[in-house]
Order: sequence, then C-alpha cells, then structure tokens
Amino acid sequence: MPHRRTLFAASTLLLAMLTPAAQAQTSVSDAWVRGTVAQQKASGAFMRITSKAGGKLIGVESAAAGLVEIHEMAMQGGVMHMHAVASVELPAGQAVEFKPGGYHVMLMDLKRPLTAGKSIELTLLVQAKDGKREKVKVLAPIRALGAAPAMN
Repeated sequence: MPHRRTLFAASTLLLAMLTPAAQAQTSVSDAWVRGTVAQQKASGAFMRITSKAGGKLIGVESAAAGLVEIHEMAMQGGVMHMHAVASVELPAGQAVEFKPGGYHVMLMDLKRPLTAGKSIELTLLVQAKDGKREKVKVLAPIRALGAAPAMN
C-alpha cells in the first residue's frame, strides 16, 4: 500500500504541475522592444497576442521599468494622440497586434538603457471572459532604435 500512496502523490503532483500549461489560453508571438539611447527613459514593446477563448489584456509588468502601461495611438481631430488604456479586448482566436502607431506597451522610468541584441522579460496579465486571470511571461528581444518592425 505505501507504494500506491507514493505513486498517487507523485501522479497528483505531476498533474498539478502540468495543469497550468494545459490551461494556457493566451499566446504571444513576434514580441520585441525598441532599443534606447543613453539617458532615454521610455520605450515601447510590441507583439501579437492571441487568446483562444477571448478575454482582455488588463496589465503588463516588467522589472526593466518603473512604470508599465498599455497605450493606444489614435487620431483625434486630425492629430495623432497617445494615451493609456485600462485594457485591450482580445477576441477569441484572433490575433491583436501591438505595433508602432497603434496599441503598444509603454515602458517608462527605465532602469537601464535597452541595448539591441539583449532581451527583457514582460509579464502580461490577461483576464478571460469567465473572470479567471492568466499571467503570460514573454522574453522580448531588443531591436536597434531605428530598426523597422518585422512583424509578419
């Protein structure tokens, strides 16, 4: 009997470890961050986010910045304006692009310059339609300041 209890406990632990990955509803592709020059304190992060079941992006965190916000660039009265938004809807199964000139993640009060060829970690907080929250870790490569977006 002790062997069965050990086997059961090991099986339960393995299932608990696998369950979060099996329940992952959100995927991120083509993530990147714009590099900075010395003394620059802000930059943008860009990516494609897809939620299988739908939901919304409600926050982003990164140790690379003192403040991280979700922003949108939009035309207002013939002038392009950038402003923070509380969330971005993620329609079920449809990729939402975060790109220059649209939705993007603003990294402000940067802790260090963002050097091309390195990467930073971002943690996206996604709320599913059922209210459950999911944290999605993203390792975003830093591209040179003048590099053009390479999203497919």
